Amino acid sequence: MTLKECLAAIKPSDKSIALKIQHKIDFKTKPVGSLGALEAIAHKMSLVQETLDPAIIGKRLFVFAGDHGITAEGVSAFPAEVTPQMVLNFLSGGAAINVLCRHGGIEIGIVDMGVNFDFKNAKGLIDKKIAPGTKNFLKEDAMSETEALAALEAGIAVFTDAYTKQRFDIVGVGDMGIGNTTSASAIIAAVTGASAADVSGRGTGLDDKGLANKISVLAAALKVRSPKSGDGIDILKKVGGFEIAGIAGCVLAAAAHRVPVMLDGIISTAGGLIAYTLNPAVGDYLFCAHRSVEQGQAKALAHMNLTPILDLGMRLGEGTGAAIAIGIVDGACRIMREMASFESAGVTNKE
Repeated sequence: MTLKECLAAIKPSDKSIALKIQHKIDFKTKPVGSLGALEAIAHKMSLVQETLDPAIIGKRLFVFAGDHGITAEGVSAFPAEVTPQMVLNFLSGGAAINVLCRHGGIEIGIVDMGVNFDFKNAKGLIDKKIAPGTKNFLKEDAMSETEALAALEAGIAVFTDAYTKQRFDIVGVGDMGIGNTTSASAIIAAVTGASAADVSGRGTGLDDKGLANKISVLAAALKVRSPKSGDGIDILKKVGGFEIAGIAGCVLAAAAHRVPVMLDGIISTAGGLIAYTLNPAVGDYLFCAHRSVEQGQAKALAHMNLTPILDLGMRLGEGTGAAIAIGIVDGACRIMREMASFESAGVTNKE
């Protein structure tokens, strides 16, 4: 599926059954609204699946990895070689995301979108490498337009290849890439118009001096690159990351197939924001797993009208929050299918 075909296939969810969905939720054996956010999740899942009995059976999560040339400007507390080291950790099953996916019954896939390392056909790795990392976007565009389009279509292929082999009902997206909070922050600033200071956080653990440098680098890069706020391709080209583009492509493909997407922290949120910029109808298929401690995420979520499901003080990335929140969405769907109504249970309603 090409990017053009994918964008054309994305349609807003059908709201014609919204009243029936809400009626079913309201007449469960509980006070109206007493399940809080679970009710909103159940409602959205019912719209996505066009049924009053939504269900999640198959669960998938993809971790997209890539390196970033902007790390040359000292924007990360960790060196770039950590990216391939962590990818190998994912492949061996030893990272937090592996543990949480095993716990949640989620099948995981690790995607090399642009890591500066030769994995030598490592077992289990999905190889979609566009280039060995982006360029330093303080000094030149992060990638060419051709690379941006290729990365988006690689993300589309990751989803469609997996979905064709074995259908699933929800997909989570995670990331790995030293320096990628700077790229994500740049994307969010470009789309929302927020300042560098308003979208920058400490990433992997910058001290005050490091954070000040990151803000300075980001502000200068945004000024010199001047990405176009409404043009997702231009933004990716100028300040993006290959793994962020892969996430965006995966989000677009999922929406085209009416599969809900669970975003994670600031990186995957930036990928979702690129997808949303390319086709705002993807918003009907997006969930946000958790509130990141990276302040830029809130700007992106407000732009897409999304509310985080959890707030656990997490800032790891990898898709860890998404893996946890997928279980909550599963629970909300079960409420719709299995929880009795006042009538079926013979319980007296307040009216």
